[in-house]
Amino acid sequence: MTKLALDGLGPVGVTLDVRADGGHLDDAALLEDLGYSALWVVGGQLATLDPLRDVVRATGAVPVGSAIIPAQVYSPADVVALRRDVEAVAPGRLITGLGGAHGARPLRTMNAFLDELDAADPPVPADSRVLSALGPRMLELARDRAAGALPLLVTPEFTAQARQVLGAGAKLIVMEYVVLDEDPQRARDAAREPISFLSRVGGYPQNLRRMGFSDEDIAQTSDRMIDGLVAWGDVDAVAARVGRHLEAGADQVVLVVQPTGSDTSLQTQWRALAKALIP
Repeated sequence: MTKLALDGLGPVGVTLDVRADGGHLDDAALLEDLGYSALWVVGGQLATLDPLRDVVRATGAVPVGSAIIPAQVYSPADVVALRRDVEAVAPGRLITGLGGAHGARPLRTMNAFLDELDAADPPVPADSRVLSALGPRMLELARDRAAGALPLLVTPEFTAQARQVLGAGAKLIVMEYVVLDEDPQRARDAAREPISFLSRVGGYPQNLRRMGFSDEDIAQTSDRMIDGLVAWGDVDAVAARVGRHLEAGADQVVLVVQPTGSDTSLQTQWRALAKALIP
């Protein structure tokens, strides 16, 4: 039987942005060499799903996940074709991260999407997929119809609550914005743009309120909200934040490393974080 990528998932993963010059493939090889437990290809803005195929081919054994494939952009047939192609060359290495079921009935939308994945020939099995879940009902869906959940923009307190909903058997993979910079203003500014955008779409505003952030925090992308959602500072501060998520019940923390105004490259930051976080 093929070992699935989610079996024995290690504690620290990292996201990978696709670059027009193809440099992300070199980045993927570097990240695998550094020992990250999974590479999560940022998928919300992908024009096609080909980069996921390419990253699998550019690496040797590391699990590769989609973070995420939006259900309102890609069809179940697209996802089935992606898995079929990857399984042909690298069985068990693809983690199918799904989300983006916005609108009036997101649960119905996602259930219908999963129905088609189940009915495909071959299917995309539940134990190879995770859902971008935030609210209690979507977390329950991730528990019941997938291997687990892949939330973003959450606190360690949310992680503990999500673990309670998911139970012990489901995976909880938490995506965490990271800014490796000790200057408070520069660090917060580096995270403010992506958080400002996300905090206004889909289920994020409602979940931010559930976590105790006010409408004013959300409207202003306040320092308080950024400090609650982002691991920033030196490597020790980031390690402490990652540790809080793991202690709260996360199986893996995925580092979403943001560049700052400094001259330090992402590659240098990935190396420093790997040295601090990966045994």
